[in-house]
Amino acid sequence: MHAPVLVLRDSLKRESGRKVHHANIQAAKAVADIIRTTLGPRSMLKMLLDASGGIVVTNDGNAILRELDLAHPAAKSMIELSRTQDEEVGDGTTSVIVLGGEMLHVAEAFIEKNYHPTVICRAYSKALEDAIAVIDKIAMSIDVNDRPTMLGLVKSCIGTKFTSQFGDLIADLAIDATSIVGVDLGQGLREVDIKKYIKVEKVPGGQRLRKTDNNRIAKACGATVVNRPDELQESDVGTGAGLFEVKKIGDEFFAFIVDCKDPKACTVLLRGASKDLLNEVERNLQDAMSVARNILKNPKLLPGGGATELTVSAALKQKSSSIEGIEKWPYEAAAIAFEAIPRTLAQNCGVNVIRTMTALQGKHANGENAWIGIDGNTGEITDMKERKIWDAYNVKAQTFKTAIESACMLLRIDDIVSGIKKKQAPGAQGPSKPKIETEADADSEQILPD
Repeated sequence: MHAPVLVLRDSLKRESGRKVHHANIQAAKAVADIIRTTLGPRSMLKMLLDASGGIVVTNDGNAILRELDLAHPAAKSMIELSRTQDEEVGDGTTSVIVLGGEMLHVAEAFIEKNYHPTVICRAYSKALEDAIAVIDKIAMSIDVNDRPTMLGLVKSCIGTKFTSQFGDLIADLAIDATSIVGVDLGQGLREVDIKKYIKVEKVPGGQRLRKTDNNRIAKACGATVVNRPDELQESDVGTGAGLFEVKKIGDEFFAFIVDCKDPKACTVLLRGASKDLLNEVERNLQDAMSVARNILKNPKLLPGGGATELTVSAALKQKSSSIEGIEKWPYEAAAIAFEAIPRTLAQNCGVNVIRTMTALQGKHANGENAWIGIDGNTGEITDMKERKIWDAYNVKAQTFKTAIESACMLLRIDDIVSGIKKKQAPGAQGPSKPKIETEADADSEQILPD
């Protein structure tokens, strides 16, 4: 009998195999459960307290997860998902977590049956390709200059937010702001830089212009920013400003440059009753502007209210019968996982979930009625075109891609080693061992103190 060989140190903890898969899936489901109730217009708000006693009240998936301090590595990577979604398209942060969690949840049954994770991932990737093909087919192009359609779209995207009570106000602001800063690059491309050229002013600012403000003013009145007065030429002077005035709002003075000719930058001024309310309005406005930007960049619409997911689900279920071999089952499971979005919407409305889902599946069964979904306010099953409940194509495509790709990534993990020590600082007492230097080490060499 050979003595056991210790490879890892005692301080290291290693988990491998099926145990890791289960732990990862549970962690992902736990994150999805935290924000499941914030999906849709009838969503709940979450109140988060930080260490210094500050509070955040929001139903923005990304804002909630950003505040959470999580221990499990898989849960952290789920949070990364919603951050990516927020940076890329600005909307769908809750959907992507719910969908990703569901994809992992349905994979659990296959892991139990000793399916290899690679087989599941292959089926998921195939399902993703087919899902994108389906939404390409049902997408509807729109004219970005058609104001009522744009308004309806932005409103349906922020109708799930707290500011939906202000009617068209936020949607109007968002469309105006993004239309102003849009720049045509030619070849059908359009750049809309929200971060750089739209400033959301909540707290009154000072008098001296910051550099970023300077760039915005230059864009607004058609000027060129120069570094020294003696470099100034007549062509640098902006003549596009119509009126410069200083107004007092509250206790502070603001400089207004208005009635500009073809401006390419703007400031949105928000006023509200309390700081928390203003913060939430600002988050909603950012989402609304992102949605408007997505439409300006890619003017295609998809039905909201879970209709897109149901159409994709029905199409994938039909296709799964033609798939041969062992991948058929995970593919079908991925098709069922797409129903998580309409199901969650139905749950948050407070309607009978099973009855609603059965009726919706019946309507979508043969791949027809692509625009039938749930009205998130009332829980009725209606035509999304009539109710003007729409989603941007970019947002949906990004949601599907991010959710499925991340589910595949988490399924591929079969080993977690924790407790790895950081390299000890020079001078610290530690076990010394001989080190043979190679050329590769020269780059990462630590410089020892004298």
